[in-house]
Amino acid sequence: MEQLTTSNVWMMVCTALVFFMHLGFALLEIGLTRQKNTLNILFKNIFIITTGLLLYAAFGFNLMYPGFEKEALGIFEFAGFGLDAPIKKDGTLDLSYNSGYTYWTDFLFQGMFAATAATIVSGAVAERMKILPFMIFTIIYVGFVYPIAGSWKWGEGFLHQLETPFYDFAGSTLVHSVGGWAAIVAVWLLGARIGKFKNGKVQAIPGHNIPLATGGVLILWLGWFGFNGGSVLSADPAKTSLTLVTTCLAAASGGVISAIVSTIMYKNLDLTMFLNGILGGLVAITAGADVMSPMDAIVVGGIGGILIVLAVSLIDKLRLDDPVGAIAVHLACGVWGTLAVGIFGKLASGAQFVSQLIGVGTYAVFCISTSFIIIFILKKTIGIRVSEKEEIEGLDTHEHGMTAYPDFRLNEH
Repeated sequence: MEQLTTSNVWMMVCTALVFFMHLGFALLEIGLTRQKNTLNILFKNIFIITTGLLLYAAFGFNLMYPGFEKEALGIFEFAGFGLDAPIKKDGTLDLSYNSGYTYWTDFLFQGMFAATAATIVSGAVAERMKILPFMIFTIIYVGFVYPIAGSWKWGEGFLHQLETPFYDFAGSTLVHSVGGWAAIVAVWLLGARIGKFKNGKVQAIPGHNIPLATGGVLILWLGWFGFNGGSVLSADPAKTSLTLVTTCLAAASGGVISAIVSTIMYKNLDLTMFLNGILGGLVAITAGADVMSPMDAIVVGGIGGILIVLAVSLIDKLRLDDPVGAIAVHLACGVWGTLAVGIFGKLASGAQFVSQLIGVGTYAVFCISTSFIIIFILKKTIGIRVSEKEEIEGLDTHEHGMTAYPDFRLNEH
C-alpha cells in the first residue's frame, strides 16, 4: 500500500508537470509569432486543453484503452462512454487497478497527453487559420484520431502485438509525430503567410517576443520531467532517475549541436534555432528514454539537433510556412527518435528497427489521411483561411474583437 501511494503521488506530480507544459507551448507560440495574433494563439491553446480533457473523459480514454483481447486484431475497439472506475462492493475505490497508480490518476495523466497533438498543429498554422475550423479540427483529431492511434500501442493493440513489439516509451510517435503529420498537411492546405515568400526567396517574419519564447522552452523542458518521468508509470527509483538523466542530456545535446550547426550554415548565433534544438532533443529521446544509456541519449539528442536545422531549411525550400518550427521539432525528430530505439540502447536490433519502421509508416498513413480528410472538407465548406485584410491587420481584432496589448494612450484625454 505504501509503494502504491508513493507511485501514485509521483504520477500526480508528473500530471501537474505535463499540464504546465501547455503554458510552455502557449508562450513559445506567441513569442515566435507577431504581436497582432497573440490573443488568437492563447485562445486556441486554452480551447485545446479544456475541450481535450472533456472529450477524453467522454469517450477518448475508453477508445484508447479498450482492453484488446490478445487474440484480436487490435485495430479498433471501444470500452464505452464516460469514466467508470473499478469500485469494490463496499463502495470504495479498488486500488488493485494497477500496481503503480489509481484509475483516476491514469485518466488524468493520459488526458494531459491527449491535447498535445492539437497544440502542435496550432503553432504550425498560426497567424492565418480561421478559429472555427481549427476548433472543429481539434475536436475531431483529439476526440477520435489520437485515441484510436494511441490504442494501437499503449492500448495493447496490433502494434503492441507484433512479434517484436513496436516501442514508444512516452510518445515520440504516438504524441509528437501524430501532431506533426497533421501539422504538415494543414500547412500545405492552408498556404504560407502573406510576405513569407517573395520572388522565390524566403523572408524572415520575426517573432514579437523572444524572451517569452525562451521562457516557454524552459517550461517545456521542466514539463518533460513529467512527460517522460511519469511514463515510467511508477516511482521506481532506478527507472525514473535514468529516464530523467537521459531526457536532460538529450535536450542539452540537441540544443548545443543545433546552435553549432546553424552557426556554421548561416554565420549567426540564432537563439530560436538553439531553442528548437533543445525541443528536438527532447522529442527525439522520448521514444526510448528508459532504454538508453546517458551516452546514447547525447547521441540521439545531438542528431535531433542536426535534424532541426536541416528540416527547417527543407521546409522553407518546399515553400511550406511553419512559424514556430513545429514540423521540424515534432515530426522530423519524432520519427528519428522512434527509429533510434532500434539503433541505440537496450532494445537495439534489426527486428526492433523493422518494428519501429512499421509503426512510423502506420502512423504516417493514418494521420496524413485522416487530417487531410478533416481539413480538406473544412476548406471546401466553411473555409480555413482568413481574408487578406484580416491577416494583415491581425487575427486578434478580427476574430476576437480585442488585442492582447491594448494601447492605453488611446483612452487618454
